[in-house]
Amino acid sequence: MSWFKEKCRWLNKPSRIAYVFLFPSAVLLLMFNVYPLLASFYISTLDMKVSFDSAKFIGLGNYVEAFQDKYFLNSLGITLKYTLMEVPIQMIMGLVLSALLTKNTLRNQIFRSIYFLPIVCSATVVGVMWNLILHSNIGIVSHWLWKLGVQQTGFLTQPSTALHVVIFVSVWRTFGISTIILVSAMQNVPHDYYEAAEIDGAGKIRQFFSITLPCIKPSFWFLLMTRVIGSLQVFDIVYTLTKGGPSHSTETLVTYVYDKAFVSSTRMGYATAMSEFLFLIIMILTIVQYVIMNKTKD
Repeated sequence: MSWFKEKCRWLNKPSRIAYVFLFPSAVLLLMFNVYPLLASFYISTLDMKVSFDSAKFIGLGNYVEAFQDKYFLNSLGITLKYTLMEVPIQMIMGLVLSALLTKNTLRNQIFRSIYFLPIVCSATVVGVMWNLILHSNIGIVSHWLWKLGVQQTGFLTQPSTALHVVIFVSVWRTFGISTIILVSAMQNVPHDYYEAAEIDGAGKIRQFFSITLPCIKPSFWFLLMTRVIGSLQVFDIVYTLTKGGPSHSTETLVTYVYDKAFVSSTRMGYATAMSEFLFLIIMILTIVQYVIMNKTKD
C-alpha cells in the first residue's frame, strides 16, 4: 500500500501524469501506424503471394523490378500528371467560389449547400453515376450530343479524353469541401482590415490579394497539402470510372498496385514495394510543402 501511495505522489505532477494519459494513444499509434509501416517495408523485400505462403526473401529485388516495369513507370507518370492537373483546378475553384460566397446571405448559403452535396456522397456512387451519365451507348450526355449531330462520344473509352474526364469528376466531387474551408477562413479575417483598406482607396481585387490571401494562408496550405496527398492516392474514382483503362491511360499508381496484388496477379511483395515508392513520394512532397509554408510565414 505504501508503494502505491509513493507512486501516486511521484505521478502527482502535470509533467508526469501527462504520460499516463498519452500512453493509450501511443500504444494505438504503434499498433496501427508504426508497426504496419515497418511490416510493409519488410513485406516489400519478399517474393510472396497474397495468401502469405511460400514467402522468399529477395532483398531489393522488387524495387529493381519496379524501375524496369514499364507499366509501373506509366502509372507513376499518370499519377503525377493527374495531381498536377487536379490540384491547381481544385484550389483555384475553391478560392474563386469562396471569395464569391463569403457573405452570409441566403443565396450564398444555398449555393454553399449545393456545392457541398457531392462530398457527402460516396466516391464509388459518384463514379458509377458519372459512368452511366457519360456512357457511350446509354449515357444522357452522349444521347444529347447525338441529337446535336455529334458522333462517337466515348469520353471514357478514348485514351485522349479518359484522364480529363476522371479529373473533372474528381474536382466536381471534392471542390465543395475546399470552398467551405476557405469560406470559413475568409469569414475569420478581421473586418477592420477591409475598412482600413477602403479608407486608403484599395479596391476589392487589391483587398483580396493584399489582405484576404495572406490571412487565409494557413488554411490554404492545409488544403494544398491534403489535396496533393489525396490526389497521389486516388483510387476509387478511377476504378469505378475506367478501371485504369483504356490502354492504361488512366492507370494510377494505386490502381496498378491493386491490380498486381489482387487482380491480374497475387504478388503482394511486389505490390508493397510499389506502395513504398508512393509513400516516399508523398513524404518528400509533404516535407517540401511544410518547409515552404514555414518560410512564407509573416
